[in-house]
Amino acid sequence: MNWQTPERLRELLCEVVSWGSETFTEGEKEFSRNLQKKMMELPYFQKFPEQLNLVDVDYGRQVVSAFYDSKQVKDTVVLISHFDTVQTEEYGELQHLATHPEELTKRLIEQPDFLNEAAQIDLAKGDYLFGRGVMDMKMGLCLHMQLIEKAIAEQWPINLLLITVPDEEVNSAGMRKAVEHISEMRDEKGLALQLFLNSEPSFSQGPDDIKEYIYSGTIGKIMPAALFYGKETHVGEPLKGITAPFMSAYLTAEMEFNDRFEETVYGETTPLPVSLQLRDLKDQYSTQTPYRSAALYNVFLLKRSASEIFDIFEQITQEAMEKCNTRYKEICAQKNVNPVGEIKTIRYHDLKQYALKKLGAEKLAKIENAIFENDAFDDRAKSIKVAEQLMIHCKELAPATVIMFAPPYYPPANSSEHPFIKEAIAHLLEAATPYDIPLEQIHFFNGICDLSYCQFVLDDGWKSYEENTPVWGSTYSIPFEEIAKFDAPVLNVGPFGKDAHQISERLHVKSAFEEMPTLIEGLIQKIMKKENAPV
Repeated sequence: MNWQTPERLRELLCEVVSWGSETFTEGEKEFSRNLQKKMMELPYFQKFPEQLNLVDVDYGRQVVSAFYDSKQVKDTVVLISHFDTVQTEEYGELQHLATHPEELTKRLIEQPDFLNEAAQIDLAKGDYLFGRGVMDMKMGLCLHMQLIEKAIAEQWPINLLLITVPDEEVNSAGMRKAVEHISEMRDEKGLALQLFLNSEPSFSQGPDDIKEYIYSGTIGKIMPAALFYGKETHVGEPLKGITAPFMSAYLTAEMEFNDRFEETVYGETTPLPVSLQLRDLKDQYSTQTPYRSAALYNVFLLKRSASEIFDIFEQITQEAMEKCNTRYKEICAQKNVNPVGEIKTIRYHDLKQYALKKLGAEKLAKIENAIFENDAFDDRAKSIKVAEQLMIHCKELAPATVIMFAPPYYPPANSSEHPFIKEAIAHLLEAATPYDIPLEQIHFFNGICDLSYCQFVLDDGWKSYEENTPVWGSTYSIPFEEIAKFDAPVLNVGPFGKDAHQISERLHVKSAFEEMPTLIEGLIQKIMKKENAPV
């Protein structure tokens, strides 16, 4: 077998990392084909090439699907990973080594000043391997490749479906497409899905944290957005208008760190919301005041639905605009100027319905399609652009703040109460004892991951998202109905690492190449031995 020793597994990781695959690059497109060739080294896939597939996503990117069919049972574990990475510019003069872990680690020993103090200490100990993607998350993929190789060689009585996807770092287009593929395979082959196992790395909870974690769920993320549409004027006559930056300042001040979005479940609390983008929409400089601007806000969730989040967002927006109105009127009164109007808060759904009545379906569709078909804009820009164009055609509604959602949306997922997950966690904690691993359970993976698309309760909460996301059904969608049919629990078990998305990204060598292979194999063995497999 090719990948069953720590040394060979390390070689595999370094090879896979060397296939640079930053999101939206040629490397991301090529990675799936490189991986397909690598998996074809296994005699099983040479004999059954139909079990190894590339599933088209978009822009030339593909999901890799490798299926080990035991022919003995229908019980199936789905192994989830992603192969795209964030950019490498921060490596500076070492950028050419960012995807070559052995060489980079050696160079960092010679030039440790590239790293923060904590990373320098780890580097000196020699326990870590550095490089873009070693932690997040190509090691997880390699663990799954090792696992499927061993299952094939030893003819395990369980099916393994390896799914590795592009685009996890941006929109999760890969996983959203993979959901459809998994559903089709389940139905065609009559598979009984037992577990969605991700192997995202264990994230340290602080600079001095040396504990390792297993996760029985994943945090959700949603992005409320706002278009601020004021009234234009010349800078020499400022009170004849109202600027969008003035309006946006009030909402941003209310949204940043607002604990009304805070949730606590199992003693774990969501990080507070912050702005992810705030900008005016003027294309060029002029002395006309900026009357259009937009903001994107990051909100985490553990149990709340999109509808609940949107209701809170609407309340906060209304309160912020009331404060803005009050201040604006005070200034106008002081200067004996008539205000240009009250700032309204409008849901995108309501704006669209208004525009439909005013413009008609044909003209509305023409406006939308011109934006949807423009690849110069991503889904977030398209969302704002659609709302902006509708307001331009419905200026009588101004001044107004249009509230909406912008992609991506990661629903929360949690299986902490699932009987098998309770058994699995107890097993993993016990199995870690001989290695002296300080292993603990966390109920929600806080790094955001594709397990969000493996579990969903279909209720009315998601409809608010559909109605208030301008690009929904055109350039962005989530197969909620398919996800809701999955009844297997979710679990994340992966290697220990630190500083994802930083120049100091690093992987703990012993955890990755010695401990995790044993723990993950033991978990699969437990499912095989279980008389009544989880459903």
